[in-house]
Amino acid sequence: MTSIQSLSLPLILANKDLIGQGKTGSGKTAAFGLGIINKLDIKSFKPQSIVICPTRELAEQVAEEVRRLARKVSNVKVITLCGGSPLVPQIASLRHRTHVIVGTPGRIEEHLRKDTLDLNGINMLVLDEADRMLDMGFQESIEKIVLKLPLKRQTLLFSATFPEEINIIASNIMNNPIKVKSESVHKEKTIKQFFYKTNSFEDRMIALRILLSKRKLESVLVFCNTKKETKEVANELNNFGHYALAIHGDLDQRDRDQSLIRFTNKSASVLVATDVAARGLDIDSLDMVVNYKIAHNPEIHIHRIGRTGRAGRVGIACTLCSDKEVRKIEEWDFDEYSENFFDDLPSHDYLSKPPKKPAMITIKIDGGKKQKLRPGDIVGGVTGDGLIGGDKIGKIHVANNWSYVAVRTDIAKDVLRKIKSDRLKGKNFRARILS
Repeated sequence: MTSIQSLSLPLILANKDLIGQGKTGSGKTAAFGLGIINKLDIKSFKPQSIVICPTRELAEQVAEEVRRLARKVSNVKVITLCGGSPLVPQIASLRHRTHVIVGTPGRIEEHLRKDTLDLNGINMLVLDEADRMLDMGFQESIEKIVLKLPLKRQTLLFSATFPEEINIIASNIMNNPIKVKSESVHKEKTIKQFFYKTNSFEDRMIALRILLSKRKLESVLVFCNTKKETKEVANELNNFGHYALAIHGDLDQRDRDQSLIRFTNKSASVLVATDVAARGLDIDSLDMVVNYKIAHNPEIHIHRIGRTGRAGRVGIACTLCSDKEVRKIEEWDFDEYSENFFDDLPSHDYLSKPPKKPAMITIKIDGGKKQKLRPGDIVGGVTGDGLIGGDKIGKIHVANNWSYVAVRTDIAKDVLRKIKSDRLKGKNFRARILS
C-alpha cells in the first residue's frame, strides 16, 4: 500500500470520518474506493455513496477506478454526473438505479433542483481534491448538496493542500474527523528543475520549441494559466510541426476525452493545459513538465511538477520565467522535491531539427460497449490473420458508443482497412484516423 492508503484505509473501514492530505498519484482513490465497496449493499439499488470531484476528468477517472476495484463484485452500478454531457441520459441512468454516484458539484446540484436524484440512502460522502473545489468557487454548491444528505453518514475529505477554508468546511459537515497526512509520492531529489529566463511571447515560444526539439520526448505536459493562452500555445506549436493538443474549458466532453486518449496512448507528444483542465489527469510515464507561465503560488507549482518523476524515475520540470518572476521563484522552497538549476537555453540550432513524430496513431471506431464491442474483439480482428503482431497495438479504450485503439504509425492504414472490412465480430464498423 502507499502511504495514504496505509494511513487512511483502516480508519475508513472502521467507519471514521477522515481528512486525508495526499498529492495527485498518492493512491487515495483506491483507499476511499475500497471503503465505498466495503459498505455497499448490492441488493439495494439506490445511491449509497457519493463522490464529489472538481472536474469532469477527475470524476471519470474516479468512477473508472471504483468500477475496476469492484470488478469481482457482481452488478455494482456506478454513474457519473458531470456537466458537459447531456442531462437526459443521466436522468435515464438514475431511473435504472445505481449504487455509487461520482460527479461534479454543479451537475449534482442541478439534478437535485430537478428532483431527479435522491440522496436519502447515502451512507458515505467523499470530497476529492477539496482544495481545488474551493479554488473553483464550489463551496456554496457543496453546502447545498450536503444539506440533502442524511446526518448519519461517513464523510471523507481528501486534499493536496489545507487552506483555512478546508477546516471551516470540515467543522460544518464532519463528525470528529481524524487527520492523516501521507509522505510525498516522490523520493527526495527525483525531479530536476530547470529555470530559463524569457520575457515576451516570442521568447517563450522559441524557448519551448528549443526544449521540445532538444529532448525529443514522448509525453510532455505544458502548463498555461489561461484558456486563451492554452489555445495559442498549442496552435503555435502545431504551426511549427509539433504534435500538440490542448485541453481547456471551452472544449466539449467528447473532444476533451479524445485529446486525453490520444496523449496517453502516445499518438500526440505534447499536451497543453490549464491547471483546472489538468486536475485529475493520471499519466504514469510523463517525461517532462513545462511551466510556460509560472504558477500563482508554490503549492500549485509543486502540484504541477509532481506529475513527472513518478515510480522511481527521474523527472524533468522546466519553467519559463521573466526577470521579475525570478525573484518570486527564489522565495519558493523546493529542496524537498527537486534539484534546481537556473540555466541558459540550449542552442537555437535545435529549432532547425524536425520535431519528434509520435510512434502511435489513434483510430476511432464507431462502436463501443453498447454495441457489445470489447478490447479483445479489436485485437482479434486486427491480428487474426497473423499479418500484424500484437506488439504493434497500443492502448485500447472502449467507451459507450466509440472505441479508440492506438497502433504503430507504419501499420495504421492496414489496420483501418481491416476494421472497415467486417473484421470485428463479423460486423461493419465505421472508423477513421484521428489527426
